[in-house]
Amino acid sequence: MNLLVRWGTTMSLVGSTLLATVFSGNAPVLALTEQQIKEKLDPVPVFLITNNQGVPLTRTVPNNAQNGQNAQKKEATVTDVFMSGQEAQAFINELRNVKGKDPKMAEMLKSLQVTPVPLGIIYKKLQEKKPDNLVFAFNPGRQDIEGAMTLLRQSGKEVKQFPSVPVFIVRSPEKGYVSVKRKTDNKEVIPLFLSQKDAQTLLNQVKQQVPKADIQVVDIDGVIKTLREKNDAWLSQVSIVPSSESMEYVISKRNNAQKPANAAPNQSPSAKPAASVAPKK
Repeated sequence: MNLLVRWGTTMSLVGSTLLATVFSGNAPVLALTEQQIKEKLDPVPVFLITNNQGVPLTRTVPNNAQNGQNAQKKEATVTDVFMSGQEAQAFINELRNVKGKDPKMAEMLKSLQVTPVPLGIIYKKLQEKKPDNLVFAFNPGRQDIEGAMTLLRQSGKEVKQFPSVPVFIVRSPEKGYVSVKRKTDNKEVIPLFLSQKDAQTLLNQVKQQVPKADIQVVDIDGVIKTLREKNDAWLSQVSIVPSSESMEYVISKRNNAQKPANAAPNQSPSAKPAASVAPKK
């Protein structure tokens, strides 16, 4: 079967900061409503470290805010948002190894767990603009950060660090971004991958027809800025695709929670892509 490749309009997804995007006082005419943006983010699981009551683990850091409601506060309360459930669990394990010998800390550390939440919920919290709101510190997956840095350097850009959560888009330099048929509803979408590995899988298929196709790296802040500010029809086609690793982790965690205590352990589920490519006869 040949690959059906459709190309969208060449898009400019610029970089910014999420806080500047969310708290901008001069909002332009929205291409998408805030609810529509949240709905695009909701299928993406991110991972908080919480106690068994669901209260997130926080830390206090010096407040670097230059303006806004929190500018007068000397300290900010931060909670970490992990893009990888496995890396969130590794962080808990490290905390237990380092501080678990302290009897006062041991009980608290024992209650820590990885809790998946929709990225749309984090986005909504960021918009509430309350003075005592948590500051969310995003922790992208290490492999995806390294992959994004490598791709940028290969394209001739000098980068020392990546500013945010990387997003990977399959494109043709001449034709724009590739769109695919989504398996769940057969809708044609432009996939924006949060995993380089998943984007590479699609690229390998696309290259059969378009040898010059490649992967463009942008950041999630720039994507959200574009969704909020650009009045273009193609934005409705954008689909933010969670990593297959994240989806596996969520499914495995759900299955373990539902499994009887005496049941034998199941194998991890195989990866299922969020988007599939429709064949062309």
